[in-house]
Amino acid sequence: MTDVSRRHLLGGTVLAAGVLALPGLVRAQQDGPIKLGTLTPLTGSGGSYGPGMAEVVKKAAAEINQAGGVLGRPLSIISEDDQTNPEAGLRAARKLIDIDGVSAIIGTWASSVTTAVAPVCWQAGVLLATVSGADSITRLPHNGFIIRTQPNTSLQGRKFGEFALEVGAKTVAFMSPQTPFTDAQFAELTKVVTAAGGKTTSLIYDDKKTTFRTEVDQVLRGRPDAIVMGGYTTDTAVLIRDLYRANYRGKLLGFAYAVNRQLVEALPADVSEGIYTLSPSAAEGSGGYGRVAKLLGVDAPDTYACQVYDHLNLIALAMAAGGGATGAIVRDHLRKVAQGGGQPVNNAAEGLRMLAAGGKVDYDGASGPCDFTEIGDITDARFRYEQVQGGKITLLKIA
Repeated sequence: MTDVSRRHLLGGTVLAAGVLALPGLVRAQQDGPIKLGTLTPLTGSGGSYGPGMAEVVKKAAAEINQAGGVLGRPLSIISEDDQTNPEAGLRAARKLIDIDGVSAIIGTWASSVTTAVAPVCWQAGVLLATVSGADSITRLPHNGFIIRTQPNTSLQGRKFGEFALEVGAKTVAFMSPQTPFTDAQFAELTKVVTAAGGKTTSLIYDDKKTTFRTEVDQVLRGRPDAIVMGGYTTDTAVLIRDLYRANYRGKLLGFAYAVNRQLVEALPADVSEGIYTLSPSAAEGSGGYGRVAKLLGVDAPDTYACQVYDHLNLIALAMAAGGGATGAIVRDHLRKVAQGGGQPVNNAAEGLRMLAAGGKVDYDGASGPCDFTEIGDITDARFRYEQVQGGKITLLKIA
């Protein structure tokens, strides 16, 4: 036999072996664990929220696995830290997709991280479920591979404007670092305030600076009745201190994720006193909310933990409804279990039993009704309004 013949024979043998092995590989992929990733800020500006987000997903997945898994397969949750940083988030997303082979990524928090991660997700056919608010995210050409349970920035900006008017402001200043949601938030806030006869101004600052006294002096020349703060916890704390030192005694409004318990405890009580905060409200008192509280062992889980709990349950139900575990199947069936007019459920274990029995489900989650527009935005949300009083964050209303 010639060397050429031997090479052809050996090549054919290897090819045949590969073909024979392929069905086994396919079976392993179909029968093994369903891999899902969490990509949350375990460190960085969002570090006070990411650990709880990752924990509730893992515990909720364990409950689903105890009930038999999805399509007879267990869920395997692989958690990565995006460090509240776009570059770190992109590296982690590539690892989850290229090495771990996840079907979906859950929980990106900062809009800058989500913007960086989104293209690699839709290009790979991986569903991305996010709690980021920037309007620009769902306007990307994502082909249906993005959903978010966080109200978009336009809605949040409108709520800030309405509340600023409610507390008596006529001149509102907006101070913020440049983020993917800054422009949209200010635009919507301005629409509301100017429609009521008021006026707004805006100042963008460098959030890496250790003092904003120059920026504060510039803003205060306009004598604002209220200042809306659009930054994260670290820079917002600096800004609050400098406003106090400048003897500003008007109304201060900030995102609840920035003016949080950690910030209030870090500042002297008289410095933080009276600050208002706004945030999307979880569905307090609902069955889903109670389940998240129990999983985390807390009385009042934050909205982000509730949102990622909903992400996991929706993904599990969509896979069961579609009879497969790919990102495309989740995309194509998610709205069928979220807003399909079936029996209301607040957890996947119950919903999976209904689907297995041939029924339809309508998921109503811990963060509220999980109904989505065509581009992936949540259709409605309630907001939580709070104020720092006596060194504690006190609820004013949910509306």
